[in-house]
Amino acid sequence: MKPENITIILMSYPEKDFPADILRTVELQFSVPVLLKEEHWDLSNYYEPSRRQYNANLLLHEIERGHASEQGKTLGLLNVDLFIPILTFIYGQAFLNGRCGLVSGYRLRNERYGMEPNEQIFATRLQKEIIHELGHAFGLIHCLNPSCVMRSSTYVEEIDQKNATFCLKCSRQLHAE
Repeated sequence: MKPENITIILMSYPEKDFPADILRTVELQFSVPVLLKEEHWDLSNYYEPSRRQYNANLLLHEIERGHASEQGKTLGLLNVDLFIPILTFIYGQAFLNGRCGLVSGYRLRNERYGMEPNEQIFATRLQKEIIHELGHAFGLIHCLNPSCVMRSSTYVEEIDQKNATFCLKCSRQLHAE
């Protein structure tokens, strides 16, 4: 059953103007309306001092427990350094075929890597990661097609190399009823 909508929750996300073109692209990719909601979360309970990062597993479960829509998909968007126990860092995470996911813009900015700021590159990376994690929530797994948005990305360079769209195989799987 196709969800009624996608809700993106700006969770303590500092950007004042969320790029409208990201919302339009997400709507086009999933063929459902996208709603934007702002919430200010106290993230201190998810912080792991020994790693100086935030536990993505705990955050994802909290989104599912208290904020995920029964009729749609929900994605939390934040700007903190995320980890899961088996990886040094992650850009995002979602429950496969589940109701929710999350993405962080923390490691998507050029400044993080000693490069000049570039808002367009940041917005494009953010868009790709949002679509990627929502793809998992819609049941898609990682794809081997190098240009598909569902290709796994360990480094920002890999995000830059792929498209913000699904390959034909993933698109067919996504839109199969």
